[in-house]
Amino acid sequence: MSDTEDKAPVVETSAPASKYGDNPNSAVDAQARIVQQKGVLDDVIDGVQLGLLVILFICLIFVAILGRSLPTVFPVTKPVYDFVLSLPETVGDLPQTLCAVWEMRPTNINELTETIRMLSEWLQEALHTLPYKQCVLGFSWSMYLLETKLNIRQRDRLHEVRRPKAISSFISRQVYLEANAYGLDKSSLQLVKDFVGQIQTTMIIVYDMIPQLWTAVGVQMNAWLGLDSDYAITQSVLFFIAVMMISTVLSLPFDLYATFVVEKRHGFNKQTMGLFFSDMVKSLVLTVVLGAPILAGFLWVIERTGSKFFLYAWALMALVQLLLIVIYPTLIQPLFNKFDPLPQGELRESIEALASRLKFPLKKLYMVDGSKRSSHSNAYVFGFFKAKRIVIYDTLIEQCTTDEIVAVVGHELGHWKQNHTLRMLVVAQFQILFIFFAFSCFIAEQSMYKSFGIDGMPVMLGFLFFQYLYEPLGSLMQFAVNVMSRKHEFEADAFSKNLGYGKSLASCLIKLQIENKATMNPDPIYSAYTYSHPPLVERLNALGNPHLASKKE
Repeated sequence: MSDTEDKAPVVETSAPASKYGDNPNSAVDAQARIVQQKGVLDDVIDGVQLGLLVILFICLIFVAILGRSLPTVFPVTKPVYDFVLSLPETVGDLPQTLCAVWEMRPTNINELTETIRMLSEWLQEALHTLPYKQCVLGFSWSMYLLETKLNIRQRDRLHEVRRPKAISSFISRQVYLEANAYGLDKSSLQLVKDFVGQIQTTMIIVYDMIPQLWTAVGVQMNAWLGLDSDYAITQSVLFFIAVMMISTVLSLPFDLYATFVVEKRHGFNKQTMGLFFSDMVKSLVLTVVLGAPILAGFLWVIERTGSKFFLYAWALMALVQLLLIVIYPTLIQPLFNKFDPLPQGELRESIEALASRLKFPLKKLYMVDGSKRSSHSNAYVFGFFKAKRIVIYDTLIEQCTTDEIVAVVGHELGHWKQNHTLRMLVVAQFQILFIFFAFSCFIAEQSMYKSFGIDGMPVMLGFLFFQYLYEPLGSLMQFAVNVMSRKHEFEADAFSKNLGYGKSLASCLIKLQIENKATMNPDPIYSAYTYSHPPLVERLNALGNPHLASKKE
């Protein structure tokens, strides 16, 4: 689109002058008004943020007026007041404290052992006195507020109607605005869903609903199966099924709205209501059939292996994960999609030639009917050792040329060639091992169970509450994994470029961005925290793409 399109001459007409398109009634202007318009949700967000600023301002006024008498007038503020008052002294003593710590460092194996013992005793004592319920609520709300703030930053970007100059040469205003409208609809749903979910979590914790459900499951287990509380593993499996069913019911309205309102409004949904519920039932059955024995095995290992259970539990989960990687594409995914051999022709020949050129052990080349549910597109590689398979969505074949699809396959083979999948698998194993080790520090803390109103120490509930405690650290680790994943994407892009598909890959990335109505101009902090793939402009820059012109709007 040329620059002159943005500066249409003013003509004598009773209609208002066009701001974004070629005429006052253009689809571009209509779409721009939709994107710019702020609804009730935006008003609520602005009101809450303004209210928080007002509260902060009032607090500052009270602090300025009352000064040192603030804790006396408002006793609830004393801990915060004392903390703030101690900061200057703490900061001033920091160099001396660091020097003292350095002098106390262990210099031999005996001192190191003693230091570890003392730290372990201190940690155990801290775990005995930790206010678990308050910590869970604090962590939960802190993460919710952080992620909501990031979502609001992203939402502000989505309300913009002017394209960044970096994409103006290959993304039309209409396409840009349609992507932003789609992003706004998803953002609205996500903000409401997160808020409702946070209220649900708070009520569950405050009113001890998890122990109540645990007790109710035990009562029904005794009534129907004649089993008492000694059968903790059976009760845990039944509890898991009950939680899964409740979660499905609670999330169902949001899933229906996302599929049949948001996705349909923007031209993506291809599902019927029957297919939607069929998929849901299949997923529930598979979760029970696979999840129940895995959970039972996990709990059995913990019961039988003592304080070192985290090593055995990790080994079990590693085997399970490898097994699922093998059976998912061959046994599970065909329950939802139809896989056909890619028809003979130019595309198949080109992919087979590329695989042969890279010595990729291609065993099967499939086309999957992704269009049965959505017009989103994808391609991926799976399989172990000498039994590799490539799967291409039929939507990708419809949207891109042969060279562009081969470029995408080259990108996926770049992940294989550079062992990205194996690296991510190893990282995942370290994460799982760390989680189980951390849980081993909490599993016998009776104070944790009591703080949530639980009689006894059922492992299932202990692990559930530990996950709440682990949430902030888990988010930090996921951020690190996303950083690693984005690095891998750049490397896979470079691999495809070195094969000679740089221009075709860039062209396909642009097409997929347009077809999927992906966000063209994400907030940098939001994308850094959330995205596992780099934004389009960053990928095109790395490819040295000539499309990235410096044209101004």
